[in-house]
Amino acid sequence: MKLVVTEKNDAAEKIADLLGASKPTKDKVFSTPVYRFTIDGEEWVTIGLRGHILEPDFTPTLVYKKSKGWQGVTAEGEVVAAQLPSDLEKPPYKTKRKPFLPDGIELKSWKMDALPYLVYAPIEKLPKEKDIIRSLKNLAKKCDSVIIATDFDREGELIGSDALSCIQEVNPTAPVSRARYSAFTKEEITHAFSNLVELDRDLASAGASRQDIDLIWGAVLTRYLTLVKFAGYGNVRSSGRVQTPTLALIVAKERERMAFVPEDYWVIQGSFGSGEGEFTAPHATARFKVQAEAEAVMGRVAKASVASVAAVESKKRTVRPPAPFNTTSLMAAAAAEGISPARTMRIAESLYMDGYISYPRVDNTVYPSSMSLEETVRTIAGNPAYTEYCEALLRKGKLVATRGKQETTDHPPIYPTSKATPDDMPAANYKLYNLIARRFLATLSEAAVIEGTKVSLDVAGESFAARGDVLVKPGFRAIYPYGLKKDEQLPALSVGDTVAFNGATCTKKQTEPPARYSQGRLIQEMEKLGLGTKSTRHAIIERLYNVKYIQNDPIEPSQLGMAVCDALDKYAPHITHPEMTAELEQEMNNIAEGKTTKGDVVLDSRNRLASQLQALLPKAEEVKEALADAVAADAYVGVCPKCGKDLQIRASQKTKSMFIGCSGWPDCDVTYPLPKGKIESVPELCPTCGMPQVKVTAFRSKPRVVCIDPNCATNQEPDVVVGECPTCRAAGKTGKLIAQRNPRTLKRFIRCENYEECETSYPLPQYGNLTATEEVCEHCGAPMVIVTTARGPWKLCPNFDCPGKEKDGQDGKAASGKGRASKKAPAKKAPAKRSASKKAAPKASAESESAE
Repeated sequence: MKLVVTEKNDAAEKIADLLGASKPTKDKVFSTPVYRFTIDGEEWVTIGLRGHILEPDFTPTLVYKKSKGWQGVTAEGEVVAAQLPSDLEKPPYKTKRKPFLPDGIELKSWKMDALPYLVYAPIEKLPKEKDIIRSLKNLAKKCDSVIIATDFDREGELIGSDALSCIQEVNPTAPVSRARYSAFTKEEITHAFSNLVELDRDLASAGASRQDIDLIWGAVLTRYLTLVKFAGYGNVRSSGRVQTPTLALIVAKERERMAFVPEDYWVIQGSFGSGEGEFTAPHATARFKVQAEAEAVMGRVAKASVASVAAVESKKRTVRPPAPFNTTSLMAAAAAEGISPARTMRIAESLYMDGYISYPRVDNTVYPSSMSLEETVRTIAGNPAYTEYCEALLRKGKLVATRGKQETTDHPPIYPTSKATPDDMPAANYKLYNLIARRFLATLSEAAVIEGTKVSLDVAGESFAARGDVLVKPGFRAIYPYGLKKDEQLPALSVGDTVAFNGATCTKKQTEPPARYSQGRLIQEMEKLGLGTKSTRHAIIERLYNVKYIQNDPIEPSQLGMAVCDALDKYAPHITHPEMTAELEQEMNNIAEGKTTKGDVVLDSRNRLASQLQALLPKAEEVKEALADAVAADAYVGVCPKCGKDLQIRASQKTKSMFIGCSGWPDCDVTYPLPKGKIESVPELCPTCGMPQVKVTAFRSKPRVVCIDPNCATNQEPDVVVGECPTCRAAGKTGKLIAQRNPRTLKRFIRCENYEECETSYPLPQYGNLTATEEVCEHCGAPMVIVTTARGPWKLCPNFDCPGKEKDGQDGKAASGKGRASKKAPAKKAPAKRSASKKAAPKASAESESAE
């Protein structure tokens, strides 16, 4: 049996379809889908992973022995080699408080004293997808050979290498080969599996070094920033090797804007001609810095009614077709069309998996000589929007494409691999496909020619200049209109002609500060400075949004984001500057090229981080003060009704659960509970009681704005009798089961009126209208209830320990994840067309505490 390992289930299914002589058989190994088919009488099986199936993490403890030095100890008690600097203090320690142990350091607890040790803590690979690993090993035991067919890039090579390490635990002798492909087309996949190569261990090591480095930097800096100003607010303040200098770019731009002093200037605009020939022209002096000078010009032209044409200049300029798309240029172009970089990559991944475009994570901007440009044009010509243009291109004979500045040999630039129309996919997916297809056709097209005309006009001795641009030869612009300005055509004029002068206006304006970064422009700046990679830059920006360091688009830093960046820049500036990050990126490239080793590069990064941490640790109090105001602003909800101080989102020091408390504690003891979910403050007060409100986004639910006061009428629900208590009935008593909401915690539950005696209580989903039924659960006798949410009515047994729960499985759980539920029959809806963008899950980040 030949085992083929792909990065995702969709890829496993697609490869099986494209390689097999007949439709593959879908099967399952344990809970993991696999696809079986035969080639020349040999059985093949494809299995899809779920991105990374192993993830790096620190060993939970470090121990020191005089005879062996420092060693890491895993949760299973296995010893891992460690390399710590000799100047770090060794046991026995003067204190027994965490993180200090009699023989070492506990790394799991977030303690400031543990950070210098965490920098050098050994890293182990732990199972992330245990079910898939079990299925993979089961197949590996039976296979004769293995083909790794994950995406061909640094991360894909690492995913394949990790999968291979699991395979070789049970079958160390099976021959291993690698299939490299750039598109899910029959020709491409057949060629890849007919020309197998070896797994690139250097490329996998480069990917593994990035995982380790990002884990180390993210964990240490995130813990530091969180520990210096925890203050009970419960917010982890994220930082990372790439994330922080990216934030610094945004903050620096905002500082420029804040330091900018606007200057007044005056602009004079004249109106000329009449009827359809009317046009406007500014004064030859574009900006008047002195108001009196502008007023003097207005005085001189005030009585004029005619202008004479002093000069006419016409020049043609050629605009070359654009270069092919790589990842960065695609994200920038899509951002200009309203698709964020993160969403662009999600959609592009989906289009790639569905066989519509080539691999979307590339640096290359030069089509390989082996690629048939003509064949690709024929492939997409079936779309009526492109047909005429494609036919015109093919009539020219041999096609020649533009070339960008970056040329690599791993993948071609991004291009369409299959015909698509708006009926084939969701609108957002087609919008991106259309951009890619039109860009491909534009790279094969002729240059556009624009004729620019400048007309100089004399009005009472004052000079005005009108300019117009006309597209005289569309060239590539006929198929690629993105960013094209409308024609601004002037009437036909000659030197000595006179035209009507209809007066002028003088407008006072102010100079504007430098523009903020758009997401597309920030991606380009990150590439220029060597921050991140083509596969990670969009995720870094998305991470900054998620941790609320930035907001809006164009991007504006939040108060917290500026405070974090300013504090780090003051006490450890190398963390915020791009140079060190770019140097580490180059070192990782050297690993991929076999010029250095993973161990050397990771150790170098540890030493760099240690030097920055050494500067930060003594300044913990200063950093705390720098963050104090921003943290308080981040946690602010409203005004305390008792003492007038700030109400803030806080976290219990004991349970870490979130609540709203007064900043005047302990003098003021006002607190309010918070429902589960992501909590954000909103400026609007409750229209019913005037108290502050918060926006709550529960798991897989739409955001809701709720009043923080449990006693507000908006939070009240009437008690509902839902049936008889089965426990009381069995004891020969009568007891009503009543659905109610706890006014203190806002939790909902069903409880017997004789609860103190029978202790019968069932949990309920926290949201949704509750309706009693006259039915009881056939398995446990608990009353069946209906909970109606935006997703429909759900009939459920609220008994968490109901015996029928095992029988029915997990597919009908209630919104709270408790009880046994089933969709009420009348609530069935027609299944929506599956969005292709949801098929492919993004690659998992190796760093759980901070994405780079």
